[in-house]
Amino acid sequence: MKKQPVLALFLLFLSAAFTNAQRPSPVKQLFPPGTVFHENISYAGDTSRHHLLDIYLPANAKPGIPLVVWVHGGAWMLNDKYADMSYMKNTVKGFIDSGYALASIDYRYSTEAVFPAQLQDCNQTINFLYNHAEKYGFDKNNIALIGFSAGGHLASLLALAHNSNVPAFYADGKKPLFKIKAVLDFYGPSDFMVFAGADMDKDEPKPITRLLGALPIERPDIAKAASPVTYVDKNDPPFFIVQGEKDESVPYTQSVLLQSYLKLAGVENELTIVPGAPHYGPMFDAEEIRLKLFRFLRKHLR
Repeated sequence: MKKQPVLALFLLFLSAAFTNAQRPSPVKQLFPPGTVFHENISYAGDTSRHHLLDIYLPANAKPGIPLVVWVHGGAWMLNDKYADMSYMKNTVKGFIDSGYALASIDYRYSTEAVFPAQLQDCNQTINFLYNHAEKYGFDKNNIALIGFSAGGHLASLLALAHNSNVPAFYADGKKPLFKIKAVLDFYGPSDFMVFAGADMDKDEPKPITRLLGALPIERPDIAKAASPVTYVDKNDPPFFIVQGEKDESVPYTQSVLLQSYLKLAGVENELTIVPGAPHYGPMFDAEEIRLKLFRFLRKHLR
């Protein structure tokens, strides 16, 4: 294969950078008037559309406000940093109204790279935000994560595994300096081995098999390494967990199981099972849940 001329490569880089910079935001209307937007920031220093993040700041915010990082769902192979916001619009608005900075992140799909690529990206994103906190005006020592479904899994795994210092979970193999103060986990799977017997079709691999690059029952070592419950210990941050009773994709017992591990380790946690709720939707944006969520954040982000 012939090498592309240097000029062609340069133009390709400029084209990709321009495309990323011009990606329109479909969620601006969800935010209060005066919200400050920093969009499509490359956190990995490349042109990948999966290595972008947005930062949303309250109007006239004073330096040093807490930061909440939004990790989208989509079976590890769909959606982007705008996902889940449309049905959680009151919660999104509530973050800004309550004086929090919000960052929403992209990560590589499992169809592009198998685990732990997604976790490496999430860790790299948090590290970027930690290192650039002063520039954007938030407190690098007051960071919480919120994740939905696959994003709930990644947020939980990132926070729980951080104490274990697993080199493979970091892009450069080195554990970053940041600490996570709290996790808001919305219906994220916590133990992949529970799904091992149900994910057996090699011809039509299900999301967990795509993520792991193998059937969980054939590679229990990878399934265990990718399961948040594997890493629970007494030094983990507090968890606020929300799950639908009628979740057809992630059984609510996954959240109950995570809570059980957290309780055994003495980690503060709060679990809400939403009666009749499916896997996602506006039922999770209910006022009762929002009141609990912001009370939890006020306690753990100072």
